[in-house]
Amino acid sequence: MPDINTARTTELSSSRSLFRSTLLAAAVAIVLLVTVVLPAEYGVDPTRVGRLLGLTSMGKIKVALAREAAVADSVEAAARQTTAAGPTDSPGGAGTLPVPSAARTVPPVIGTPAVNPPSSTHVTEIVLRPNEGKEIKLVMRKDARVNYSWATDRGVVNFDTHADAPGIKYHGYAKGTGKESDEGVLVAAFDGAHGWFWRNRGRMAVVVTLRTTGDYQSLKRIK
Repeated sequence: MPDINTARTTELSSSRSLFRSTLLAAAVAIVLLVTVVLPAEYGVDPTRVGRLLGLTSMGKIKVALAREAAVADSVEAAARQTTAAGPTDSPGGAGTLPVPSAARTVPPVIGTPAVNPPSSTHVTEIVLRPNEGKEIKLVMRKDARVNYSWATDRGVVNFDTHADAPGIKYHGYAKGTGKESDEGVLVAAFDGAHGWFWRNRGRMAVVVTLRTTGDYQSLKRIK
């Protein structure tokens, strides 16, 4: 006749082992989620382990690429809608992001109203693979001013701040090599497209984040 007490003890031991195994598996899954999946897929690294493993940068690049794809899709959709609606007077073409501009009226001084120039703001991210170059241009009128700053997420890039217009192939403002960031005020020398070209001469992909605020009509990504 089997020992009933022994059988019950064996069943309890098996249940406890299963419960411990389940808890261990859940703990391992949470650790992998926080240290590997979040940094590699979304660039989120609460433990900083992803940075040590080189996963956080990869995640940030994935997110930036997804944003670029979303912007490209929205631009294409807008272009299709514009084509369907008929011709417009927009200064940009494909790849142009229209910028809503609103003039703000300042309280009058001695009976004369003063109006600030239109102000536009963008935060733009571009991904530069090894030896890849990309360009951002702002459509600006002569003497318009834009405050700007740009920085890389890691590493350095070469840059060329310049402008062009019909009849003007190239007008240089500034150049640099091996730079992590730059900032200043861009004053348009003439009506045309004014902006920045970056090239990544490193061995790993780099994300450049550009912030612009000022008087410009549109922002264009030029590959």
